[in-house]
Amino acid sequence: MAMSIDTVAEQAQDIAARLGIPKYDVYGAVVDETSAQVDHGEPKQVKASSRSGVTVRVWNDDGTVGITSTSDVDPLGLEMALKTAYDASLFGAKENIPGFSPEATAPIDHTPHDKAPQAPVAELIERLAAAESTLMKAHPAIAAVPYNGMAQRHIDRFYLNSEGARRQEGHSVASIYLYSKTEQEGKKPRSAGAFRVSRGLSELDIDGCVAETAEKTISHLGYQKVKSGKYPVVFSPDAFLSLVGAFSNLFNAQNVLDKQSLSTAESIGQAIASPLLSLCDDALHPENVGGESFDGEGTPTRRLTLIDQGVLANFMHSAGTAQRLGAQPTGHANIGAKVSVGRHFLHAFSGAPAEREYSLDNADGVIFIDDLQALHAGVQSLQGSFSLPFDGWLIENGKRISIESATVAGDILKVLQSILYVEKELELVGGGIAPRVWVDALSITGE
Repeated sequence: MAMSIDTVAEQAQDIAARLGIPKYDVYGAVVDETSAQVDHGEPKQVKASSRSGVTVRVWNDDGTVGITSTSDVDPLGLEMALKTAYDASLFGAKENIPGFSPEATAPIDHTPHDKAPQAPVAELIERLAAAESTLMKAHPAIAAVPYNGMAQRHIDRFYLNSEGARRQEGHSVASIYLYSKTEQEGKKPRSAGAFRVSRGLSELDIDGCVAETAEKTISHLGYQKVKSGKYPVVFSPDAFLSLVGAFSNLFNAQNVLDKQSLSTAESIGQAIASPLLSLCDDALHPENVGGESFDGEGTPTRRLTLIDQGVLANFMHSAGTAQRLGAQPTGHANIGAKVSVGRHFLHAFSGAPAEREYSLDNADGVIFIDDLQALHAGVQSLQGSFSLPFDGWLIENGKRISIESATVAGDILKVLQSILYVEKELELVGGGIAPRVWVDALSITGE
């Protein structure tokens, strides 16, 4: 970052003293990103951007708070932001006023500052085009890779407040996604995709991404219709975390307080899932590339148990929700026009020992759901119900038969309670890390 946090802190202190502002905090982030997309070996879209954003909160003598955002961290921008936030504070809410996090000055074991060097854009295009070419050669039916992208990002974040809190960290992320499409005469196009992420381009598993996309795409070629009915269902790690993430109001303290959750304040300690399941939110998980060591209020992030062997153990909190519910902040605050609560990196794993183990290798009459679609439309997050199209296979005597098109419907709490088996092997996916999860009969509707 061009400017040190000490410089910003000293400037903020001087300006606040001059303006007569006793209490304020500043959260900021700078993101430098380059990305590329290709189409049949040619660059389709190349982007480079540098984005910065700073959020300033000011408390006046009456204790009400004003918030403003700016993209300038220079003294002039900072002064304008502090002035504007002070003016806004005169109209601030009188109830449930957020304060500083009591943990904003707590020590943090390690804040990352090591970044991988950014590769030239030409290298991104070359590597992505090579991956596209390899994928299209994997099978005659693969006609195109309509969605693809490779990106690299440097992120710097900081937090400071008038009580002496000063936090700063930086990290780098590189990623690739590939999504292929088939064309065969007399057959419907089939698609599949994969995603990989690492600290830098040199460590990115491009070959693994190509191989997974090809394998999934080819496995969908011999598709068949599936009869509607109730089937035992196995969720892939990605599908399971997508479903849990769509109902994250279960664990979100802000949603609970706003009565926009399937949980209430009294739900802590109640069994909401099978004892076979445990679930954490773990920003500091070693597999979480670019994991954050503090949140938007300066609270250190940590491993937070959400479900412990089926029992709802904790909510995700900001400083404000923790104060209202008599809990501790958990490092899940996002600062914007108001403070919101959001998850970092979900980690699902097996809880209590299972009475019986299951395997796809000898399964029969089971639906294996690889990828859930239309989560924005098919989820009723306050009713707990969902009806979602999916990509997947019918497993007959251990053999996979691709399903032409179908939807899965159910209720999230019933799904969690009817878990039959949580496999041991974990897989890193977009929103976290998880195993395959086996669930008792769910409604499947074929065409």
